[in-house]
Amino acid sequence: MLSRCRARPTRLVRSLHTTSPRKRDLFDHSNVDRPTDDVDVCIVGAGPAGLSAAIRLKQLEQQNGREIRVVVLEKGAEVGSHILSGAVIEPRALNELIPDWKDRDGHPLTQPTTSTQMRLFTPKYSLRIPQPPQMAKMGTYVVSLSRVTAWLGSIAEELGVEVYPGFAGAGLVYSEDGRSVLGVRTNEVGLDRQGRMKDTFEPGMEFRARVTLLAEGAHGSLSKEAIRRFKLRDGRDPQTYGLGLKEVWRVDPAKHEPGKVVHSMGWPLDIHTYGGGWTYHMADGLVTLGLVVGLDYSNPYLSPYRELQRMKHHPYFRDLLSGDATRIAYGARVLNEGGLQSVPKLNFPGGALIGCSAGFVNVAKIKGTHNAMKSGMLAAEAAFDSIASQTSDSPSPDDPADMSAYDTALHKSWVHSDLHEVRNVRPSFNTPLGVLGGVVYSGIDTLLLRGRTPWTFRNTSGRSDAAHTRRASECTPIAYPPFEPPLSTDILTSVALTGTNHAEDQPVHLRVRQYLPAGEDAGAEGTESAKGLATERWVEDAAVRREHVHVNVEEYAGLLGRGCPAQVYEYVDAEDAGAEEAKEGEIEVEKVGWGGKRLVINSQNCIHCKFCDVKVPTQDITWTVPEGGGGPKYTIT
Repeated sequence: MLSRCRARPTRLVRSLHTTSPRKRDLFDHSNVDRPTDDVDVCIVGAGPAGLSAAIRLKQLEQQNGREIRVVVLEKGAEVGSHILSGAVIEPRALNELIPDWKDRDGHPLTQPTTSTQMRLFTPKYSLRIPQPPQMAKMGTYVVSLSRVTAWLGSIAEELGVEVYPGFAGAGLVYSEDGRSVLGVRTNEVGLDRQGRMKDTFEPGMEFRARVTLLAEGAHGSLSKEAIRRFKLRDGRDPQTYGLGLKEVWRVDPAKHEPGKVVHSMGWPLDIHTYGGGWTYHMADGLVTLGLVVGLDYSNPYLSPYRELQRMKHHPYFRDLLSGDATRIAYGARVLNEGGLQSVPKLNFPGGALIGCSAGFVNVAKIKGTHNAMKSGMLAAEAAFDSIASQTSDSPSPDDPADMSAYDTALHKSWVHSDLHEVRNVRPSFNTPLGVLGGVVYSGIDTLLLRGRTPWTFRNTSGRSDAAHTRRASECTPIAYPPFEPPLSTDILTSVALTGTNHAEDQPVHLRVRQYLPAGEDAGAEGTESAKGLATERWVEDAAVRREHVHVNVEEYAGLLGRGCPAQVYEYVDAEDAGAEEAKEGEIEVEKVGWGGKRLVINSQNCIHCKFCDVKVPTQDITWTVPEGGGGPKYTIT
């Protein structure tokens, strides 16, 4: 483990060792001696935003001659292994960050976009229609964002950034008064499913940082904690999300058109559901295709995974994927869709939100990487200036970093302009105009108005995506066609392509948890409840689990069972599940259910998409980080 020091350590790894046999004691998080390490900047998440921030910090170090220690924590086993996107990249931020990137050997932006088009799908036909000018923009590149991220990670390490894959940021470290963030706590390893310490147990570390940057991606667990604790969303709209599911195919050479970019709308989704598809022709004979489903969909019988598989039955895809074609990858991830109105306050005492932790996706472009990278660069500049102004030699609760300059800079940058122009596009689908009206309005707005309107659509009701879900009794079940392997397959066959793996004998990281009313101050999602501001409290007992099963099975037809794109959740028959007299301690909480049904969580299948946390109607599933290194092993997504 690291000792408290200022010198850069050797590369940090999890040590695997054995000790003399001991009784497995229950782990007590309030009574543990954690190793600590002081750093200047701790970045949680080695994605485009986090790595851009790290690279920019090291560039500023070189320009100013002031050494700065930067640590990046990444929960994936390797940099890029948890990254999934379409993706077509607009290189604007990359041009600013690394002006000579085109001259660097091994860069992954090798396939420029050669054509773009929008198509309207009906069950049998595909019609070309006008596309928003934001989508038609050339000068972009069709890429694997996983590969781009791995490449950025190598550049960061060359500059002296300490990148630690396999270290999941599990909690924020607060000052004694709870009013500032002093760093990040990593997850414990070596706990069994019941939370008892195995022989390989090691406590998490505390990285004490002058500045903490949260770059976890959409709906990150620490970002949620910071937003709620410091009330960063006050005066802003709730964030809304889509679920993106994608596959990568190696197609028959006769079908491959390098650089061709196609977006689609219409079938297989109905007129009440927001979403659309894409088909991008990458380099090396690869094609990435996928579907985004807005998570404000109302019908609990809808299965985003089955919609993607059904989409491939369309004649357009039957032709594209015919001949010598092989599917080589699959994945899914939620993405931000709320736009400018849903961007929270970006800074808090001691740190800031960057990238998709804040939510900078341009929905009209279906692109967000350029904005995420720019946000990381601006945050790095503010962090460097803040650190330079501090008088202490180590992180101090008396002198927390003021990152307000970052919030100001971003809203003066081209990121704000990029989002402001399209601020009414996605929200127009949730107005009295409805989905069809939203299509018409967004077409007029993107083609003619270009955001030059005196109005801004707001989510005045404050409804979340989960709140849009209607009861099953009000909806019609959806009859999906049978799978047609290898064109379309069952969900577990697809999940096998993700390389997902979690140690089975570890605490389940998907918690059935009911939060209690927040206190007067603000709440943190469960860190150090005895210290600082009033923290949010929760209950994870038999009553909470029983109520979850009751409501979700009886009223919403077990939405999670068909909505999760990795088949993590199942509502199974269990004769003793409805025993009202059962109390916690008499039977395992995990076996408690209602009406002959109980919930089974196959957490080893989890691909870290965050669908459950966003969409479950009862809002009682909380995604927490598993042991570092677990999860998908994306390489070409």
